[in-house]
Amino acid sequence: MSESIISADLVDTDNAARKANLERDYASLGERLDRRGIAIDAIRDKVEKFAVAIPSWGVGTGGTRFARFPGAGEPRDIFDKIEDCAVIQQLTQATPTVSLHIPWDKADPNRLKQAASRFGLGFDAMNSNTFSDARDQKLSYKFGSLSHADAGTRRQAVEHNLECIEIGRALGSKALTVWIGDGSNFPGQVNFAKAFERYLDAMKEIYAGLPADWKLFSEHKMYEPAFYSTVVQDWGTNYMIAQELGDKAFCLVDLGHHAPNVNIEMIVSRLIQFKKLGGFHFNDSKYGDDDLDAGSIDPYRLFLVFNELVDAELSGAEGFDPAHMLDQSHNVTDPIESLMLSAAEVQRAYAQALLVDRKALEGFQDLNDALMATQTLKAAYRTDVEPILAMARLKTGGAIDPVAAYRAAGYRTKVAAERPAVAGGSGGIV
Repeated sequence: MSESIISADLVDTDNAARKANLERDYASLGERLDRRGIAIDAIRDKVEKFAVAIPSWGVGTGGTRFARFPGAGEPRDIFDKIEDCAVIQQLTQATPTVSLHIPWDKADPNRLKQAASRFGLGFDAMNSNTFSDARDQKLSYKFGSLSHADAGTRRQAVEHNLECIEIGRALGSKALTVWIGDGSNFPGQVNFAKAFERYLDAMKEIYAGLPADWKLFSEHKMYEPAFYSTVVQDWGTNYMIAQELGDKAFCLVDLGHHAPNVNIEMIVSRLIQFKKLGGFHFNDSKYGDDDLDAGSIDPYRLFLVFNELVDAELSGAEGFDPAHMLDQSHNVTDPIESLMLSAAEVQRAYAQALLVDRKALEGFQDLNDALMATQTLKAAYRTDVEPILAMARLKTGGAIDPVAAYRAAGYRTKVAAERPAVAGGSGGIV
């Protein structure tokens, strides 16, 4: 039996104070959904099974290019991070896996497995880092990594990714995510075609090192840290990469990695249609790659993304098995609280998308009835599914109100007393 960091008695007491009201809200929603021909318990059962991975780096305080302001009780190492992730899973029952970033989280794999298994946690996709220089690194990635003009630097970046695969094999991971910051900041700085060819050659070496049952996720980003050109700048380039590499290569969609007002849900549909959707980094954005809490800026867009995902799920789309992970930077909030709420927002969008009357929607689409088609989507989106989410948490042993239980437990105060304060003043996200 896995250990719990937050007292189970405390969670039970908090749930007991809220259970009666939840049951009334759940019954009322169930009655309204029944009139629409929807069984609330069937939706709840699906929500119970839906999970999203926690990024190990997400439990620390983030920052910007200008400054970083550390929070109280920040994790000192990956083992502290695992404990924080365990709290999120205990209270939400929606985040059973952790996604590691190497070399930030590098440690003995056996120790990592033991630390995670204490709390019933597993490991999701491994993430390599060739966008910054590690301590004692021989060659710098200042001017690129997998697409670098220097063969030695490219070799170093390839070897790092292969090492990530080996660490992941020991941990039980089944995927590698590769994001690079390679590109240019000035016209003429690089030859676009040559840089992309070097990148493809390097990725083919990494792909060749994948175990038979693994997936390779390549991640696109329009800009930053390269502001003039980026080697993997959009979903079209990402799709070409996945096609070039092979059947185990897929595209990862980060919601903040696109130009403003890009139709991300249509990109998702295209990648599903051509069997190259690997998964998601869920966050939200106002201006660029803001890495804000999921659903905090544009929850309707998150719902529209899930509308495409549920459509593929219910239609049995071939090869459809996307990975789900949060990828956020928490600058002014408690990271644990933000991650708990973000996990709930992803589940919320999923539950709402399950409520869409797909038969009616298809009929309105065939009739070119734009008004009723969009109203069909909005009818699902406007439905308050909070009782479904809360009941799913209660039935699986979580907290009806995770943030309230977390605050009542005083976890942040406790770890702040145990973990040394971190000095501020530095820039960067970690």
